[in-house]
Amino acid sequence: QVQLVESGGGLVQAGGSLRLSCAASGRTFSDYAMGWFRQSPGKEREFVAAISYRGGSIYYADSVKGRFTISRDNAKSTVYLQMNSLKPEDTAVYYCAALSRAYSSTYYAERAYDYWGQGTQVTVSS
Repeated sequence: QVQLVESGGGLVQAGGSLRLSCAASGRTFSDYAMGWFRQSPGKEREFVAAISYRGGSIYYADSVKGRFTISRDNAKSTVYLQMNSLKPEDTAVYYCAALSRAYSSTYYAERAYDYWGQGTQVTVSS
C-alpha cells in the first residue's frame, strides 16, 4: 500500500501561484511514477501532469503547459506541482496518484493509477 497526502491548496487570485505537495509513504517512492489530476464540480477528473520514476520523463495537459511544473524529490518521497499564472478555470480539487506500471500511454489514464490521495482544493478568484 502507498499512502498519499496532498497539501498546499488554497485560495489565490488570478495570475497568482501555488505549490502543491504530495507526500508518499508505505513503499519505495521511486518504484512509482506520479501524476496530478484535478476535478471541478460537475466535471470528470482530468489529467494535469505526470512524472516518471526518476523524473526523466514529464507530461502535461495542454491546458497547463507552460504554466505548471511537476517535479519530484525521491529522497523526500514527495512530488510537487508548481502552478503559476493561475486562472479561474484552474479551480478544482487536485489529486496526486501513484502509478506502478508506467508507459507512455498510461501516464494520462486515470484508471491506470494504483493509489490516490484525498485531494486538496485550489480556488482561483477572478
